[in-house]
Amino acid sequence: MKARDDRFYAFIVDHTSRSRSQIRRICVHKRWLKVFAIVALAFVCAALYGFYGLTQQAMHLRIERENQLLRAENEKQRRQLNNLNNRVEAVEDATRRLAEMSGVSHDGQANLHGAGGPALPMNAEAAALVEARAIHVEEDLRVYEAALRERAVTPSIWPVTGNLTDSFGGRRNPFGGSSTEFHAGQDIATVWGTPVIAPANGTISFAGTQSGYGNVVIIDHGTGLTTRYGHLSHIDVAVGQAITRGEVLGRVGSTGRSTGPHLHYEVRINDDPVDPMRYLPAMQIEEQ
Repeated sequence: MKARDDRFYAFIVDHTSRSRSQIRRICVHKRWLKVFAIVALAFVCAALYGFYGLTQQAMHLRIERENQLLRAENEKQRRQLNNLNNRVEAVEDATRRLAEMSGVSHDGQANLHGAGGPALPMNAEAAALVEARAIHVEEDLRVYEAALRERAVTPSIWPVTGNLTDSFGGRRNPFGGSSTEFHAGQDIATVWGTPVIAPANGTISFAGTQSGYGNVVIIDHGTGLTTRYGHLSHIDVAVGQAITRGEVLGRVGSTGRSTGPHLHYEVRINDDPVDPMRYLPAMQIEEQ
């Protein structure tokens, strides 16, 4: 039996000139074609696998990028919430300071009123609304704190309680005679040794003896505002000392140019005396 020929033949006519032509035969065995097909298929598979890998890597990078953005957004919201918590604590501290400055008791107890409502997620929009509200509250607190701070250095309480005697302005000489004189303050008669308290925050600018005043204390409240406390029997403060509203500065006496135990109280603006009654609340005392 004749063996089967497994070769492919290709005939190529090679024109060398018009008169002569030569036919060349090229043969390729089927085995090599199979090998070539297998190699080509492997190359195509490798290319497809590589393309698949690239698409998977691109998808992985995209997912990782989205995760990074989500983590960054979560971190941003976490910082915002921490910032809001810090600002809430600052508001609470400011509230305590305002309570102390205004004299209102603040015991820090929890709010006993009922509270409730639907629980909503704290997303970026809600956080922005809370932050805007916090800014508004902080601005209000700054205004209130400034007002109370100004009030704290403005004489607005009585240094002592007692009977109002000689008031601000012209008066007859208390030592007799028909002469009149200018009285630069308000006299308040009370018991010898009665504590005299500061009507506002300030710094002691003078504590000693002056002609006419006897033992006197001068408090500088800032912005040109000062107060004086004359005829004291005892001085309990020193120059340069900070004093707060309600703190004792001395004791009522009758030192200096005085006819009996009383406090001579002055309010001055840029060292010009003004009527102390303009700064004092109504008091349940009677004029004599």
